[in-house]
Amino acid sequence: METCQQNKLSKFYTSTPTGADPEGLNLSTNLYLVLLNPAQCHFSLDQFHCFAKSKNRKLPQIRNISFCKTFCQMIRNKVMVDKKFEVLLPSVLKDEEEELQLRERTLSQTEDDVRGPKDQHSRQSAEAGGQNKTKEEKKGWERQNKESDEDSDTDLELGDQEETEALRGKVIYMKACEKLQVAPVSRFLKNMHTSELALMHYGLGPKGTKALAVPLTTNTSIRRLNLRDNWMGEMGGASIAKMLEANRCITAVDLSDNNLRDLGARAISNMLKGNNTLVSLQLSGNHFTDQSAEYLGPALISNTTLQHLDLSYNALGQRAGQTLGFSVSENTGLRSLSLAWNCIPERGLVMLANGLRENISLRSVDLSYNDFGEEGAAALGQALKENNILEELNVSNNRIPPGGAIHLAGGLRVNKTIKFLNIGRNPIQTAGCLKILQSLQENPDSSLETLDFSDIAVNQEFEDLYAAVKETFSALRVKHGGTFGPLRKAKS
Repeated sequence: METCQQNKLSKFYTSTPTGADPEGLNLSTNLYLVLLNPAQCHFSLDQFHCFAKSKNRKLPQIRNISFCKTFCQMIRNKVMVDKKFEVLLPSVLKDEEEELQLRERTLSQTEDDVRGPKDQHSRQSAEAGGQNKTKEEKKGWERQNKESDEDSDTDLELGDQEETEALRGKVIYMKACEKLQVAPVSRFLKNMHTSELALMHYGLGPKGTKALAVPLTTNTSIRRLNLRDNWMGEMGGASIAKMLEANRCITAVDLSDNNLRDLGARAISNMLKGNNTLVSLQLSGNHFTDQSAEYLGPALISNTTLQHLDLSYNALGQRAGQTLGFSVSENTGLRSLSLAWNCIPERGLVMLANGLRENISLRSVDLSYNDFGEEGAAALGQALKENNILEELNVSNNRIPPGGAIHLAGGLRVNKTIKFLNIGRNPIQTAGCLKILQSLQENPDSSLETLDFSDIAVNQEFEDLYAAVKETFSALRVKHGGTFGPLRKAKS
Protein backbone atom coordinates (compact mmCIF):
# COMPACT_ATOMS: atom_id res chain seq x y z
CA MET A 1 0.00 0.00 0.00
CA GLU A 2 2.82 2.36 0.84
CA THR A 3 4.34 1.67 -2.59
CA CYS A 4 1.03 2.66 -4.18
CA GLN A 5 0.99 5.89 -2.22
CA GLN A 6 4.59 6.56 -3.20
CA ASN A 7 3.57 6.16 -6.84
CA LYS A 8 0.78 8.67 -6.35
CA LEU A 9 3.24 11.06 -4.81
CA SER A 10 5.58 10.57 -7.72
CA LYS A 11 2.82 11.52 -10.12
CA PHE A 12 2.09 14.72 -8.23
CA TYR A 13 5.76 15.45 -7.82
CA THR A 14 6.80 15.22 -11.43
CA SER A 15 3.71 16.21 -13.42
CA THR A 16 3.56 19.79 -14.66
CA PRO A 17 0.08 21.35 -14.75
CA THR A 18 -1.07 23.52 -17.62
CA GLY A 19 0.22 27.06 -17.20
CA ALA A 20 2.89 26.07 -14.69
CA ASP A 21 6.64 26.35 -14.98
CA PRO A 22 7.46 25.05 -18.48
CA GLU A 23 10.68 23.48 -17.28
CA GLY A 24 8.86 21.51 -14.62
CA LEU A 25 11.69 22.14 -12.17
CA ASN A 26 9.98 24.37 -9.64
CA LEU A 27 8.58 22.28 -6.85
CA SER A 28 5.98 24.85 -5.86
CA THR A 29 4.40 24.95 -9.32
CA ASN A 30 4.48 21.16 -9.68
CA LEU A 31 2.78 20.60 -6.37
CA TYR A 32 -0.04 23.09 -6.49
CA LEU A 33 -2.14 20.40 -8.19
CA VAL A 34 -2.05 18.63 -4.85
CA LEU A 35 -3.60 21.68 -3.26
CA LEU A 36 -6.29 22.07 -5.92
CA ASN A 37 -7.20 18.36 -6.03
CA PRO A 38 -7.57 17.32 -2.38
CA ALA A 39 -9.69 14.29 -3.28
CA GLN A 40 -6.67 12.64 -4.86
CA CYS A 41 -4.43 13.04 -1.83
CA HIS A 42 -4.32 9.97 0.40
CA PHE A 43 -0.75 10.04 1.64
CA SER A 44 0.36 10.88 5.14
CA LEU A 45 2.64 13.63 6.37
CA ASP A 46 5.59 11.37 7.09
CA GLN A 47 5.27 9.57 3.77
CA PHE A 48 5.29 12.87 1.98
CA HIS A 49 8.26 14.18 3.95
CA CYS A 50 10.30 11.01 3.44
CA PHE A 51 9.44 10.88 -0.24
CA ALA A 52 10.44 14.53 -0.66
CA LYS A 53 13.83 13.83 0.86
CA SER A 54 14.26 10.80 -1.35
CA LYS A 55 13.37 12.71 -4.49
CA ASN A 56 15.61 15.57 -3.51
CA ARG A 57 18.50 13.13 -3.36
CA LYS A 58 17.75 11.52 -6.69
CA LEU A 59 16.61 14.59 -8.63
CA PRO A 60 19.01 17.50 -8.01
CA GLN A 61 16.77 19.82 -10.05
CA ILE A 62 14.24 19.76 -7.19
CA ARG A 63 16.30 22.09 -5.10
CA ASN A 64 13.80 23.67 -2.71
CA ILE A 65 13.55 21.11 0.07
CA SER A 66 12.36 23.86 2.42
CA PHE A 67 9.22 24.03 0.34
CA CYS A 68 8.49 20.44 1.31
CA LYS A 69 8.79 21.41 4.95
CA THR A 70 6.54 24.38 4.34
CA PHE A 71 3.94 22.20 2.67
CA CYS A 72 4.05 19.73 5.54
CA GLN A 73 3.75 22.56 8.05
CA MET A 74 0.65 23.83 6.28
CA ILE A 75 -0.86 20.36 6.44
CA ARG A 76 0.08 19.98 10.09
CA ASN A 77 -1.56 23.30 10.92
CA LYS A 78 -4.54 22.42 8.72
CA VAL A 79 -4.29 25.80 7.05
CA MET A 80 -7.63 26.84 5.58
CA VAL A 81 -7.59 29.58 2.98
CA ASP A 82 -10.31 31.83 1.64
CA LYS A 83 -13.57 29.91 1.65
CA LYS A 84 -15.01 32.41 -0.81
CA PHE A 85 -13.11 30.60 -3.52
CA GLU A 86 -13.42 27.16 -1.89
CA VAL A 87 -9.68 26.62 -1.61
CA LEU A 88 -9.30 23.91 1.03
CA LEU A 89 -5.99 22.21 1.57
CA PRO A 90 -6.23 18.40 1.67
CA SER A 91 -6.56 16.88 5.12
CA VAL A 92 -4.02 14.12 4.58
CA LEU A 93 -3.47 13.35 8.24
CA LYS A 94 -5.40 10.44 9.62
CA ASP A 95 -6.58 10.29 13.19
CA GLU A 96 -4.01 10.84 15.92
CA GLU A 97 -3.63 7.14 16.77
CA GLU A 98 -2.85 6.16 13.17
CA GLU A 99 -0.46 9.07 12.82
CA LEU A 100 1.39 8.05 15.98
CA GLN A 101 1.71 4.46 14.78
CA LEU A 102 3.00 5.61 11.41
CA ARG A 103 5.51 7.91 13.08
CA GLU A 104 6.85 5.03 15.20
CA ARG A 105 7.18 2.85 12.11
CA THR A 106 9.06 5.60 10.31
CA LEU A 107 11.54 5.97 13.15
CA SER A 108 12.26 2.25 13.14
CA GLN A 109 12.30 1.67 9.38
CA THR A 110 15.55 1.07 7.51
CA GLU A 111 17.60 3.79 5.89
CA ASP A 112 16.65 2.35 2.52
CA ASP A 113 13.04 3.43 3.12
CA VAL A 114 14.20 7.01 3.42
CA ARG A 115 17.42 7.44 1.47
CA GLY A 116 16.94 5.16 -1.52
CA PRO A 117 18.63 2.09 -3.02
CA LYS A 118 22.12 3.63 -3.01
CA ASP A 119 22.35 3.27 0.77
CA GLN A 120 20.90 -0.27 0.86
CA HIS A 121 24.32 -1.91 0.43
CA SER A 122 25.72 0.21 3.25
CA ARG A 123 22.80 -0.84 5.40
CA GLN A 124 23.31 -4.55 4.64
CA SER A 125 27.05 -4.25 5.38
CA ALA A 126 26.26 -2.56 8.63
CA GLU A 127 23.85 -5.33 9.54
CA ALA A 128 26.51 -7.98 8.76
CA GLY A 129 28.92 -6.42 11.19
CA GLY A 130 26.28 -4.80 13.33
CA GLN A 131 25.95 -7.62 15.80
CA ASN A 132 28.60 -5.80 17.85
CA LYS A 133 26.29 -2.85 18.45
CA THR A 134 25.28 -2.60 22.06
CA LYS A 135 21.78 -1.81 23.27
CA GLU A 136 23.14 1.47 24.57
CA GLU A 137 24.26 2.52 21.08
CA LYS A 138 20.84 1.64 19.63
CA LYS A 139 19.11 3.70 22.29
CA GLY A 140 21.49 6.56 21.57
CA TRP A 141 20.70 6.31 17.87
CA GLU A 142 16.96 6.41 18.53
CA ARG A 143 17.38 9.30 20.94
CA GLN A 144 19.45 11.19 18.38
CA ASN A 145 16.79 10.66 15.72
CA LYS A 146 14.08 11.86 18.08
CA GLU A 147 16.02 15.00 19.04
CA SER A 148 16.78 15.68 15.39
CA ASP A 149 13.09 15.38 14.56
CA GLU A 150 12.16 17.77 17.37
CA ASP A 151 14.78 20.28 16.19
CA SER A 152 13.42 19.98 12.68
CA ASP A 153 9.92 20.77 13.92
CA THR A 154 11.19 23.84 15.75
CA ASP A 155 13.06 25.10 12.69
CA LEU A 156 9.97 24.45 10.62
CA GLU A 157 7.77 26.55 12.85
CA LEU A 158 10.19 29.48 13.08
CA GLY A 159 12.15 29.45 9.85
CA ASP A 160 9.45 28.53 7.35
CA GLN A 161 6.64 30.74 8.58
CA GLU A 162 7.18 33.21 5.74
CA GLU A 163 7.28 30.42 3.17
CA THR A 164 4.01 29.08 4.53
CA GLU A 165 2.42 32.46 4.03
CA ALA A 166 3.93 32.72 0.56
CA LEU A 167 2.54 29.37 -0.47
CA ARG A 168 -0.87 30.16 0.93
CA GLY A 169 -0.98 33.47 -0.97
CA LYS A 170 0.00 31.80 -4.23
CA VAL A 171 -2.60 29.07 -3.83
CA ILE A 172 -5.32 31.60 -3.09
CA TYR A 173 -4.34 33.71 -6.10
CA MET A 174 -4.19 30.75 -8.49
CA LYS A 175 -7.60 29.54 -7.37
CA ALA A 176 -9.06 33.04 -7.64
CA CYS A 177 -7.74 33.33 -11.19
CA GLU A 178 -9.23 29.93 -11.99
CA LYS A 179 -12.63 30.91 -10.63
CA LEU A 180 -12.67 34.28 -12.38
CA GLN A 181 -11.16 32.84 -15.58
CA VAL A 182 -8.28 35.31 -15.84
CA ALA A 183 -4.60 34.71 -16.50
CA PRO A 184 -2.40 34.97 -13.39
CA VAL A 185 0.26 37.69 -13.36
CA SER A 186 3.66 36.03 -12.98
CA ARG A 187 5.23 39.25 -11.68
CA PHE A 188 2.79 39.22 -8.78
CA LEU A 189 3.56 35.58 -7.96
CA LYS A 190 7.29 36.37 -7.88
CA ASN A 191 7.02 39.60 -5.87
CA MET A 192 4.04 39.18 -3.60
CA HIS A 193 6.31 39.07 -0.56
CA THR A 194 8.46 42.09 -1.32
CA SER A 195 7.87 45.43 0.38
CA GLU A 196 6.95 47.18 -2.88
CA LEU A 197 4.78 45.81 -5.70
CA ALA A 198 4.54 47.71 -9.00
CA LEU A 199 2.08 46.43 -11.61
CA MET A 200 1.55 49.49 -13.82
CA HIS A 201 0.07 49.11 -17.33
CA TYR A 202 -0.78 45.40 -16.96
CA GLY A 203 -4.35 45.72 -18.22
CA LEU A 204 -5.77 43.79 -15.29
CA GLY A 205 -9.34 44.92 -15.82
CA PRO A 206 -12.10 44.41 -13.21
CA LYS A 207 -11.72 40.61 -12.92
CA GLY A 208 -7.93 40.59 -12.85
CA THR A 209 -7.98 43.23 -10.14
CA LYS A 210 -10.50 41.24 -8.11
CA ALA A 211 -8.31 38.14 -8.30
CA LEU A 212 -5.32 40.22 -7.18
CA ALA A 213 -7.22 41.67 -4.23
CA VAL A 214 -7.96 38.25 -2.70
CA PRO A 215 -4.41 37.29 -1.60
CA LEU A 216 -3.56 40.94 -0.85
CA THR A 217 -6.23 40.95 1.85
CA THR A 218 -4.01 38.90 4.18
CA ASN A 219 -0.62 39.88 2.76
CA THR A 220 1.71 41.27 5.43
CA SER A 221 4.79 42.02 3.32
CA ILE A 222 3.75 44.63 0.77
CA ARG A 223 3.91 48.23 1.96
CA ARG A 224 3.68 50.15 -1.33
CA LEU A 225 1.24 49.07 -4.06
CA ASN A 226 1.27 50.65 -7.54
CA LEU A 227 -1.62 49.63 -9.82
CA ARG A 228 -1.58 52.69 -12.09
CA ASP A 229 -3.23 52.39 -15.51
CA ASN A 230 -4.89 48.98 -15.31
CA TRP A 231 -8.38 50.12 -16.34
CA MET A 232 -9.87 48.26 -13.42
CA GLY A 233 -13.09 50.28 -13.51
CA GLU A 234 -15.58 50.83 -10.72
CA MET A 235 -15.81 47.15 -9.76
CA GLY A 236 -12.06 46.66 -9.68
CA GLY A 237 -11.68 49.79 -7.56
CA ALA A 238 -14.31 48.46 -5.18
CA SER A 239 -12.33 45.20 -4.86
CA ILE A 240 -9.14 47.07 -3.95
CA ALA A 241 -11.03 49.28 -1.50
CA LYS A 242 -12.53 46.20 0.16
CA MET A 243 -9.07 44.67 0.40
CA LEU A 244 -7.68 47.82 2.04
CA GLU A 245 -10.42 47.69 4.65
CA ALA A 246 -8.93 44.42 5.90
CA ASN A 247 -5.23 44.93 5.12
CA ARG A 248 -3.32 46.72 7.85
CA CYS A 249 0.15 46.73 6.29
CA ILE A 250 -0.12 48.66 3.01
CA THR A 251 0.74 52.33 3.53
CA ALA A 252 0.90 53.72 -0.03
CA VAL A 253 -1.41 52.99 -2.99
CA ASP A 254 -1.44 54.37 -6.54
CA LEU A 255 -4.74 53.80 -8.37
CA SER A 256 -4.29 56.55 -10.97
CA ASP A 257 -5.72 56.23 -14.50
CA ASN A 258 -8.09 53.38 -13.70
CA ASN A 259 -11.49 54.83 -14.63
CA LEU A 260 -12.83 54.40 -11.09
CA ARG A 261 -15.60 57.01 -11.51
CA ASP A 262 -18.20 57.80 -8.86
CA LEU A 263 -18.85 54.25 -7.62
CA GLY A 264 -15.12 53.69 -7.18
CA ALA A 265 -14.92 56.94 -5.20
CA ARG A 266 -17.75 55.75 -2.96
CA ALA A 267 -15.94 52.47 -2.23
CA ILE A 268 -12.71 54.32 -1.47
CA SER A 269 -14.59 56.69 0.82
CA ASN A 270 -15.98 53.78 2.84
CA MET A 271 -12.49 52.32 3.09
CA LEU A 272 -10.94 55.60 4.31
CA LYS A 273 -13.45 55.82 7.13
CA GLY A 274 -12.10 52.61 8.66
CA ASN A 275 -8.49 52.39 7.46
CA ASN A 276 -5.87 53.86 9.79
CA THR A 277 -2.66 52.67 8.12
CA LEU A 278 -2.84 54.21 4.63
CA VAL A 279 -0.54 57.24 4.36
CA SER A 280 -0.43 58.00 0.63
CA LEU A 281 -3.24 57.65 -1.94
CA GLN A 282 -2.99 58.66 -5.61
CA LEU A 283 -6.29 58.86 -7.50
CA SER A 284 -5.49 61.08 -10.48
CA GLY A 285 -7.14 60.51 -13.85
CA ASN A 286 -10.18 58.56 -12.65
CA HIS A 287 -13.05 60.67 -14.07
CA PHE A 288 -14.16 61.78 -10.62
CA THR A 289 -17.01 64.31 -10.62
CA ASP A 290 -18.72 66.50 -8.04
CA GLN A 291 -20.58 63.39 -6.87
CA SER A 292 -17.25 61.69 -6.20
CA ALA A 293 -16.25 64.64 -4.02
CA GLU A 294 -19.52 64.26 -2.10
CA TYR A 295 -18.42 60.72 -1.23
CA LEU A 296 -14.80 61.56 -0.43
CA GLY A 297 -15.43 64.72 1.59
CA PRO A 298 -16.80 63.14 4.79
CA ALA A 299 -14.09 60.46 4.71
CA LEU A 300 -11.37 63.14 4.71
CA ILE A 301 -12.88 64.63 7.84
CA SER A 302 -12.94 61.37 9.80
CA ASN A 303 -9.62 59.98 8.55
CA THR A 304 -6.61 61.40 10.40
CA THR A 305 -3.82 59.13 9.14
CA LEU A 306 -3.84 59.81 5.37
CA GLN A 307 -1.07 62.34 4.66
CA HIS A 308 -0.81 62.57 0.87
CA LEU A 309 -3.80 62.72 -1.50
CA ASP A 310 -3.67 63.23 -5.28
CA LEU A 311 -6.97 64.04 -7.04
CA SER A 312 -5.46 65.69 -10.11
CA TYR A 313 -6.63 65.17 -13.71
CA ASN A 314 -10.27 64.59 -12.81
CA ALA A 315 -13.54 66.40 -13.56
CA LEU A 316 -14.16 68.06 -10.20
CA GLY A 317 -16.30 71.20 -10.42
CA GLN A 318 -17.81 73.92 -8.24
CA ARG A 319 -19.66 71.61 -5.84
CA ALA A 320 -16.45 69.63 -5.39
CA GLY A 321 -14.64 72.84 -4.43
CA GLN A 322 -17.26 73.62 -1.82
CA THR A 323 -17.32 70.07 -0.42
CA LEU A 324 -13.55 69.64 -0.31
CA GLY A 325 -13.10 73.16 1.05
CA PHE A 326 -15.12 72.24 4.12
CA SER A 327 -13.27 68.92 4.44
CA VAL A 328 -9.89 70.66 4.25
CA SER A 329 -10.89 73.07 7.00
CA GLU A 330 -11.71 70.15 9.31
CA ASN A 331 -8.96 67.71 8.31
CA THR A 332 -5.96 67.38 10.62
CA GLY A 333 -3.91 64.68 8.89
CA LEU A 334 -3.18 65.69 5.28
CA ARG A 335 0.30 67.03 4.50
CA SER A 336 -0.04 67.38 0.73
CA LEU A 337 -3.05 67.77 -1.57
CA SER A 338 -3.19 67.99 -5.37
CA LEU A 339 -6.30 69.19 -7.20
CA ALA A 340 -4.43 70.19 -10.36
CA TRP A 341 -6.00 69.84 -13.81
CA ASN A 342 -9.64 69.85 -12.72
CA CYS A 343 -12.61 72.02 -13.67
CA ILE A 344 -13.03 73.94 -10.42
CA PRO A 345 -14.36 77.44 -11.19
CA GLU A 346 -13.81 80.68 -9.31
CA ARG A 347 -16.54 80.18 -6.72
CA GLY A 348 -15.44 76.66 -5.88
CA LEU A 349 -11.85 77.82 -5.43
CA VAL A 350 -13.00 80.56 -3.07
CA MET A 351 -14.42 77.83 -0.82
CA LEU A 352 -11.18 75.86 -1.09
CA ALA A 353 -9.16 78.94 -0.16
CA ASN A 354 -11.40 79.48 2.85
CA GLY A 355 -10.71 75.89 3.87
CA LEU A 356 -6.96 76.45 3.58
CA ARG A 357 -7.25 79.48 5.81
CA GLU A 358 -8.43 77.26 8.68
CA ASN A 359 -6.33 74.17 7.94
CA ILE A 360 -3.59 73.31 10.43
CA SER A 361 -1.74 70.44 8.72
CA LEU A 362 -1.24 70.95 4.96
CA ARG A 363 2.33 71.74 3.87
CA SER A 364 1.92 71.46 0.10
CA VAL A 365 -1.07 72.33 -2.13
CA ASP A 366 -1.27 72.13 -5.93
CA LEU A 367 -4.24 74.00 -7.46
CA SER A 368 -2.74 74.57 -10.91
CA TYR A 369 -4.82 74.41 -14.10
CA ASN A 370 -8.14 75.48 -12.60
CA ASP A 371 -9.92 78.86 -12.78
CA PHE A 372 -9.08 81.14 -9.84
CA GLY A 373 -9.75 84.50 -11.41
CA GLU A 374 -9.49 87.62 -9.30
CA GLU A 375 -12.08 86.59 -6.71
CA GLY A 376 -10.35 83.27 -6.04
CA ALA A 377 -6.97 85.00 -5.80
CA ALA A 378 -8.40 87.45 -3.26
CA ALA A 379 -9.62 84.58 -1.07
CA LEU A 380 -6.24 82.87 -1.38
CA GLY A 381 -4.43 86.07 -0.39
CA GLN A 382 -6.55 86.22 2.74
CA ALA A 383 -5.73 82.58 3.49
CA LEU A 384 -2.00 83.34 3.25
CA LYS A 385 -2.40 86.01 5.89
CA GLU A 386 -3.84 83.57 8.42
CA ASN A 387 -2.25 80.24 7.51
CA ASN A 388 1.18 79.73 9.05
CA ILE A 389 1.61 76.07 8.10
CA LEU A 390 1.60 75.98 4.28
CA GLU A 391 5.06 75.84 2.67
CA GLU A 392 4.44 75.08 -1.02
CA LEU A 393 1.69 76.54 -3.22
CA ASN A 394 1.14 76.06 -6.96
CA VAL A 395 -1.52 78.27 -8.62
CA SER A 396 -0.07 78.36 -12.14
CA ASN A 397 -2.40 78.44 -15.17
CA ASN A 398 -5.41 79.84 -13.32
CA ARG A 399 -6.33 83.00 -15.27
CA ILE A 400 -5.25 85.22 -12.38
CA PRO A 401 -5.22 88.88 -13.56
CA PRO A 402 -2.93 91.69 -12.29
CA GLY A 403 -5.55 92.57 -9.65
CA GLY A 404 -5.42 89.02 -8.33
CA ALA A 405 -1.63 89.28 -8.01
CA ILE A 406 -2.11 92.34 -5.82
CA HIS A 407 -4.31 90.32 -3.45
CA LEU A 408 -1.71 87.54 -3.31
CA ALA A 409 0.99 90.10 -2.59
CA GLY A 410 -1.05 91.29 0.39
CA GLY A 411 -0.94 87.78 1.84
CA LEU A 412 2.78 87.34 1.18
CA ARG A 413 3.48 90.62 2.95
CA VAL A 414 2.41 88.89 6.19
CA ASN A 415 3.06 85.19 5.63
CA LYS A 416 6.13 83.62 7.30
CA THR A 417 6.05 80.01 6.12
CA ILE A 418 5.67 79.90 2.30
CA LYS A 419 8.92 78.66 0.73
CA PHE A 420 7.78 77.88 -2.82
CA LEU A 421 5.22 79.82 -4.88
CA ASN A 422 4.40 79.03 -8.51
CA ILE A 423 2.19 81.64 -10.14
CA GLY A 424 3.52 81.16 -13.66
CA ARG A 425 1.47 81.21 -16.87
CA ASN A 426 -1.07 83.64 -15.44
CA PRO A 427 -1.87 87.01 -17.11
CA ILE A 428 -0.58 89.04 -14.16
CA GLN A 429 1.85 91.00 -16.40
CA THR A 430 4.94 92.78 -15.14
CA ALA A 431 2.86 94.89 -12.76
CA GLY A 432 1.67 91.80 -10.91
CA CYS A 433 5.20 90.38 -10.69
CA LEU A 434 6.46 93.68 -9.27
CA LYS A 435 3.76 93.74 -6.59
CA ILE A 436 4.62 90.23 -5.42
CA LEU A 437 8.35 90.96 -5.34
CA GLN A 438 7.75 94.20 -3.43
CA SER A 439 5.77 92.27 -0.80
CA LEU A 440 8.91 90.27 -0.01
CA GLN A 441 10.91 93.43 0.39
CA GLU A 442 8.38 94.55 3.01
CA ASN A 443 8.38 91.23 4.89
CA PRO A 444 11.73 90.54 6.60
CA ASP A 445 10.30 87.35 8.13
CA SER A 446 9.45 85.79 4.76
CA SER A 447 10.72 82.23 4.15
CA LEU A 448 10.27 82.35 0.36
CA GLU A 449 13.08 80.58 -1.51
CA THR A 450 11.60 79.96 -4.98
CA LEU A 451 9.31 82.29 -6.94
CA ASP A 452 8.12 81.00 -10.31
CA PHE A 453 6.81 83.48 -12.92
CA SER A 454 7.27 81.09 -15.87
CA ASP A 455 6.23 82.49 -19.27
CA ILE A 456 5.59 85.97 -17.85
CA ALA A 457 7.84 88.64 -19.33
CA VAL A 458 9.30 91.29 -17.01
CA ASN A 459 11.11 94.60 -17.55
CA GLN A 460 14.27 96.26 -16.31
CA GLU A 461 12.48 97.70 -13.28
CA PHE A 462 11.74 94.16 -12.13
CA GLU A 463 15.38 93.16 -12.61
CA ASP A 464 16.57 96.08 -10.50
CA LEU A 465 14.09 95.27 -7.75
CA TYR A 466 15.12 91.61 -7.80
CA ALA A 467 18.76 92.61 -7.32
CA ALA A 468 17.79 94.73 -4.31
CA VAL A 469 15.69 91.96 -2.76
CA LYS A 470 18.56 89.49 -3.21
CA GLU A 471 20.65 91.55 -0.82
CA THR A 472 18.19 90.67 1.95
CA PHE A 473 17.13 87.22 0.74
CA SER A 474 20.29 85.70 -0.71
CA ALA A 475 18.70 82.24 -1.09
CA LEU A 476 15.80 83.56 -3.21
CA ARG A 477 15.55 82.20 -6.76
CA VAL A 478 13.20 83.81 -9.27
CA LYS A 479 12.19 82.28 -12.59
CA HIS A 480 10.41 84.31 -15.28
CA GLY A 481 9.72 84.41 -19.01
CA GLY A 482 12.48 86.83 -19.93
CA THR A 483 13.16 90.57 -19.90
CA PHE A 484 11.84 92.96 -22.53
CA GLY A 485 13.02 96.50 -23.26
CA PRO A 486 16.62 97.71 -23.58
CA LEU A 487 17.94 94.71 -21.61
CA ARG A 488 16.83 91.33 -23.02
CA LYS A 489 17.77 88.10 -21.30
CA ALA A 490 16.06 85.06 -19.82
CA LYS A 491 16.32 84.64 -16.09
CA SER A 492 16.09 81.29 -14.29
